[in-house]
Amino acid sequence: MNKIYQVNNLSEDYIINNYLRKLNFNKINTFNFENDASYIFLKNKKVVITTDSISQDIDFFRGDSPKSIASKITTINLSDLSAMGVMPNAYLLNLFLPNYINHNWLSVFTNELLKIQKKYNFYLLGGDLSKSNKLILSSTFLGLSKTDNILSQNSISLNNDIWVTGNLGDSLIGLQLLKKKISIKDIKMKEYFINKYYYPQPCMIGSKISKYASAVTDISDGFIGDLKKMLNNKYGAKLYIKNFPTSSNLKKIFQSKVIENKYILNSGDNYDLIVISSSKHRKKISNLAKKNNVKISLVGKIIQNPQIVDDSNNSLNIPQKFDHFR
Repeated sequence: MNKIYQVNNLSEDYIINNYLRKLNFNKINTFNFENDASYIFLKNKKVVITTDSISQDIDFFRGDSPKSIASKITTINLSDLSAMGVMPNAYLLNLFLPNYINHNWLSVFTNELLKIQKKYNFYLLGGDLSKSNKLILSSTFLGLSKTDNILSQNSISLNNDIWVTGNLGDSLIGLQLLKKKISIKDIKMKEYFINKYYYPQPCMIGSKISKYASAVTDISDGFIGDLKKMLNNKYGAKLYIKNFPTSSNLKKIFQSKVIENKYILNSGDNYDLIVISSSKHRKKISNLAKKNNVKISLVGKIIQNPQIVDDSNNSLNIPQKFDHFR
């Protein structure tokens, strides 16, 4: 079980000086967090901006590790930038902190942010701190594009290929285990799924394949739900159900009848990518994914009929997509 961090008094200046300042990588444009605003350099580049928030009891539990929370607040934004074909440059972070946050929590949280920032080469530009009854985090990420090719999620054509990166469904199983809606006896397998829920990883291949992709989106609310947004009631999709990628552990779960496989098609908290592209780029996309060590699967094609059907043209009966307001 995760530890519940105890009440501790912390000042805004102390948090900035001891935990957040190391995240600005000494960039002159941050004014070392001594100003109320910062700036960024631009040299014939487009700025891609995305923002997301996560909150206690909705996107994570109070006892969740600060490491996991750092992973979630960065992943949801990094995958958005990747879906538009850019890499991150900087971000703003707003923290609404309840009384149970202490030095240990902040140390673990910011050290994990530092690790992620170094991995993807971006820095903290600034942000805000406030007190709250519950832990809430909001972040705005900036990506700088070196080309004019900013990807859209709706630029699709008839007979385009539909790809998906990574594996679907692992995070869903982890969440169902934590909510005690399902049970798994195998301890290692149980830990595998829970870690997939706690520590999502963004798929950052977007900038590599932007030249060959027509449209890309990340899977935050479930494959079917996010695909429908891309189709925009203009087209439909035929899906090759047997091609949908799942981990070897999830295949064992299906065999044991713990959960039906149709539920993975609308499971959230995945943050892999749906990529739509012309079939003429099929080999290039496959080769780029392999070169960058990214699993990618061809799972369907765009059709004229504005429905989502399976290989046999039967309409798919998929559970409703995730919605924060339901």
